[in-house]
Amino acid sequence: MKLKIGIGLFLLMIWACGSSSKTMEPTVESKKLDEMVDQKSFEIVSEWAMPMMTNSINSIGNAGLFPPGSAGSRITLIGNPNYLRVLGDSVSAYLPYYGERQMGGGYNNTNTAIKFNGIPKDFEITKDGKDNSYDVSFEINDKMENYNVNLKLFRNLTGSINVNSSQRFQIRYSGDIAAIAE
Repeated sequence: MKLKIGIGLFLLMIWACGSSSKTMEPTVESKKLDEMVDQKSFEIVSEWAMPMMTNSINSIGNAGLFPPGSAGSRITLIGNPNYLRVLGDSVSAYLPYYGERQMGGGYNNTNTAIKFNGIPKDFEITKDGKDNSYDVSFEINDKMENYNVNLKLFRNLTGSINVNSSQRFQIRYSGDIAAIAE
Protein backbone atom coordinates (compact mmCIF):
# COMPACT_ATOMS: atom_id res chain seq x y z
CA MET A 1 0.00 0.00 0.00
CA LYS A 2 2.81 2.41 0.91
CA LEU A 3 4.57 1.58 -2.34
CA LYS A 4 1.47 2.46 -4.40
CA ILE A 5 1.08 5.79 -2.59
CA GLY A 6 4.80 6.54 -2.99
CA ILE A 7 4.72 5.76 -6.73
CA GLY A 8 1.56 7.83 -7.11
CA LEU A 9 3.12 10.84 -5.36
CA PHE A 10 6.29 10.46 -7.40
CA LEU A 11 4.33 10.43 -10.69
CA LEU A 12 2.25 13.39 -9.52
CA MET A 13 5.43 15.38 -8.76
CA ILE A 14 6.93 14.57 -12.16
CA TRP A 15 3.71 15.54 -13.92
CA ALA A 16 3.38 18.79 -11.91
CA CYS A 17 7.01 19.80 -12.53
CA GLY A 18 6.88 19.07 -16.25
CA SER A 19 7.74 21.88 -18.60
CA SER A 20 5.14 23.75 -20.56
CA SER A 21 5.48 24.30 -24.26
CA LYS A 22 2.92 27.08 -24.47
CA THR A 23 3.74 29.94 -26.79
CA MET A 24 2.40 33.41 -26.25
CA GLU A 25 -0.29 34.23 -28.76
CA PRO A 26 -0.29 37.79 -30.04
CA THR A 27 -2.96 39.82 -28.27
CA VAL A 28 -4.99 42.67 -29.71
CA GLU A 29 -2.82 45.14 -27.77
CA SER A 30 0.34 43.49 -29.08
CA LYS A 31 -0.88 43.80 -32.67
CA LYS A 32 -1.78 47.47 -32.08
CA LEU A 33 1.70 48.12 -30.68
CA ASP A 34 3.34 46.44 -33.68
CA GLU A 35 1.25 48.57 -36.04
CA MET A 36 1.99 51.84 -34.20
CA VAL A 37 5.73 51.14 -34.09
CA ASP A 38 5.83 50.08 -37.76
CA GLN A 39 4.09 53.32 -38.75
CA LYS A 40 6.14 55.36 -36.26
CA SER A 41 2.95 56.97 -35.03
CA PHE A 42 2.36 56.78 -31.28
CA GLU A 43 2.39 58.84 -28.11
CA ILE A 44 3.02 58.10 -24.46
CA VAL A 45 1.04 60.03 -21.86
CA SER A 46 2.74 59.53 -18.52
CA GLU A 47 0.98 58.89 -15.24
CA TRP A 48 4.10 58.83 -13.05
CA ALA A 49 7.41 60.68 -12.86
CA MET A 50 10.28 59.00 -11.04
CA PRO A 51 13.11 61.46 -10.42
CA MET A 52 16.54 60.52 -9.17
CA MET A 53 16.44 60.61 -5.39
CA THR A 54 18.70 63.30 -3.97
CA ASN A 55 18.77 65.11 -0.63
CA SER A 56 16.85 68.03 -2.17
CA ILE A 57 14.05 65.82 -3.52
CA ASN A 58 13.89 64.01 -0.19
CA SER A 59 13.61 67.35 1.66
CA ILE A 60 10.78 68.51 -0.61
CA GLY A 61 8.98 65.22 -0.03
CA ASN A 62 9.41 65.48 3.72
CA ALA A 63 7.97 69.00 3.60
CA GLY A 64 4.80 67.61 1.97
CA LEU A 65 5.11 69.65 -1.21
CA PHE A 66 4.36 66.82 -3.64
CA PRO A 67 0.80 66.10 -4.85
CA PRO A 68 -1.36 63.75 -2.75
CA GLY A 69 -0.47 60.09 -3.33
CA SER A 70 3.08 60.96 -4.30
CA ALA A 71 6.46 60.44 -2.71
CA GLY A 72 9.87 61.75 -3.66
CA SER A 73 10.64 58.69 -5.76
CA ARG A 74 7.23 58.49 -7.50
CA ILE A 75 5.20 61.59 -8.34
CA THR A 76 1.75 61.41 -9.88
CA LEU A 77 1.22 63.30 -13.13
CA ILE A 78 -2.50 62.66 -13.40
CA GLY A 79 -4.09 66.00 -14.28
CA ASN A 80 -0.79 67.45 -15.57
CA PRO A 81 -0.53 67.77 -19.34
CA ASN A 82 2.39 65.73 -20.72
CA TYR A 83 3.30 63.67 -23.77
CA LEU A 84 6.07 62.18 -25.85
CA ARG A 85 5.07 61.76 -29.51
CA VAL A 86 6.79 59.90 -32.31
CA LEU A 87 5.33 60.83 -35.69
CA GLY A 88 7.30 59.68 -38.70
CA ASP A 89 10.83 61.01 -38.45
CA SER A 90 10.08 63.66 -35.82
CA VAL A 91 9.77 63.46 -32.06
CA SER A 92 8.19 65.97 -29.70
CA ALA A 93 7.76 66.01 -25.95
CA TYR A 94 6.49 68.05 -23.06
CA LEU A 95 7.33 66.32 -19.77
CA PRO A 96 7.11 68.05 -16.37
CA TYR A 97 10.48 67.86 -14.66
CA TYR A 98 11.02 67.09 -10.99
CA GLY A 99 14.60 67.02 -9.89
CA GLU A 100 17.80 69.02 -9.73
CA ARG A 101 19.26 71.10 -12.49
CA GLN A 102 23.06 71.17 -12.49
CA MET A 103 23.56 74.27 -14.60
CA GLY A 104 22.08 76.57 -17.18
CA GLY A 105 18.51 77.56 -17.57
CA GLY A 106 19.05 81.25 -18.30
CA TYR A 107 17.41 84.28 -16.73
CA ASN A 108 13.63 84.66 -16.56
CA ASN A 109 13.17 81.05 -17.65
CA THR A 110 9.61 80.08 -16.76
CA ASN A 111 9.64 76.77 -18.62
CA THR A 112 11.17 74.13 -16.37
CA ALA A 113 9.74 71.14 -18.25
CA ILE A 114 11.62 68.86 -20.60
CA LYS A 115 10.49 70.16 -23.95
CA PHE A 116 11.75 69.33 -27.44
CA ASN A 117 10.48 69.08 -30.99
CA GLY A 118 12.39 68.02 -34.07
CA ILE A 119 14.17 65.26 -35.92
CA PRO A 120 16.32 63.19 -33.54
CA LYS A 121 19.81 61.84 -34.14
CA ASP A 122 20.59 58.12 -33.93
CA PHE A 123 16.92 57.09 -33.83
CA GLU A 124 16.80 53.31 -33.36
CA ILE A 125 13.98 50.82 -32.73
CA THR A 126 14.74 47.23 -31.72
CA LYS A 127 12.30 44.47 -30.83
CA ASP A 128 13.04 42.26 -27.84
CA GLY A 129 12.24 38.71 -28.96
CA LYS A 130 11.69 37.37 -25.43
CA ASP A 131 8.72 39.50 -24.46
CA ASN A 132 7.88 41.20 -27.80
CA SER A 133 8.54 44.64 -26.33
CA TYR A 134 10.33 47.44 -28.17
CA ASP A 135 13.35 49.49 -27.19
CA VAL A 136 13.53 52.94 -28.79
CA SER A 137 16.52 55.24 -28.33
CA PHE A 138 17.48 58.61 -29.76
CA GLU A 139 19.31 61.85 -29.09
CA ILE A 140 17.71 65.25 -29.52
CA ASN A 141 18.41 68.80 -28.40
CA ASP A 142 16.58 72.04 -27.93
CA LYS A 143 18.16 75.48 -27.90
CA MET A 144 20.27 74.97 -24.76
CA GLU A 145 20.08 71.32 -23.70
CA ASN A 146 20.87 67.86 -25.10
CA TYR A 147 18.77 64.80 -24.27
CA ASN A 148 19.42 61.06 -24.54
CA VAL A 149 16.04 59.35 -24.49
CA ASN A 150 15.29 55.64 -24.12
CA LEU A 151 11.77 54.25 -24.41
CA LYS A 152 10.56 50.78 -23.48
CA LEU A 153 7.23 49.89 -25.12
CA PHE A 154 5.41 46.90 -23.64
CA ARG A 155 2.81 44.58 -25.19
CA ASN A 156 0.06 45.78 -22.83
CA LEU A 157 0.33 49.31 -24.31
CA THR A 158 2.28 50.77 -21.41
CA GLY A 159 5.68 52.32 -21.71
CA SER A 160 8.51 53.94 -19.83
CA ILE A 161 10.60 56.95 -20.80
CA ASN A 162 14.11 57.44 -19.45
CA VAL A 163 15.60 60.90 -20.03
CA ASN A 164 19.26 61.79 -19.50
CA SER A 165 20.00 65.48 -19.90
CA SER A 166 23.15 67.53 -20.28
CA GLN A 167 21.96 69.92 -17.54
CA ARG A 168 19.66 67.94 -15.24
CA PHE A 169 19.63 64.75 -13.23
CA GLN A 170 18.06 61.70 -14.84
CA ILE A 171 14.31 61.13 -14.64
CA ARG A 172 12.01 58.31 -15.69
CA TYR A 173 8.33 58.42 -16.64
CA SER A 174 5.76 55.66 -17.05
CA GLY A 175 2.37 55.76 -18.72
CA ASP A 176 0.11 54.54 -21.48
CA ILE A 177 0.81 54.24 -25.21
CA ALA A 178 -1.82 55.30 -27.74
CA ALA A 179 -2.06 55.95 -31.44
CA ILE A 180 -1.87 59.60 -32.41
CA ALA A 181 -5.28 60.99 -33.29
CA GLU A 182 -5.51 62.33 -36.81
